[in-house]
Amino acid sequence: MLISVIGGNEAPPDLLALAEEVGRLLAREGCTVICGGRWGIMEAVCRGARAEGGHTIGILPAADRSDMNPYVEFPIVTGIGFARNPIVVLSGDAVIAIGGAYGTLSEIAHALTFGVPVIGVRTWRFSRDGHEDDRIVRAETAEEAVRLALEAARARRQRERARG
Repeated sequence: MLISVIGGNEAPPDLLALAEEVGRLLAREGCTVICGGRWGIMEAVCRGARAEGGHTIGILPAADRSDMNPYVEFPIVTGIGFARNPIVVLSGDAVIAIGGAYGTLSEIAHALTFGVPVIGVRTWRFSRDGHEDDRIVRAETAEEAVRLALEAARARRQRERARG
């Protein structure tokens, strides 16, 4: 299973620890982590996954690997900056959003636009006409985020198989 994990280049220590634990848990479940390949949440999730022997893919914004975190196992160099954001989220079976700034916001929007399930931990909230958009499923812990992401990813795969 492929799980995209998104979040900012800068994050408080508690969210970095949570992201690292998400990476560890995903690796234990046999998942491959996809992320933007840079720092902050992306580095933490990759570090956690690699510590457990898991695989990591980094979809890099630059035209080279100079800004890649050291835990990316498989870098994909794009040279397209933030235009890579749809690739990050559409490559996963589900997305876990941890914190994040405007790049994360755009990734969430792309995921929701294309029907990729999003699990959010202390990330963006949306409202429309005064009502919160409930398409971001909220989690409080790394364990809950991974469990919900795996459930959503499996359900999405089943729907896709049923469509043929």
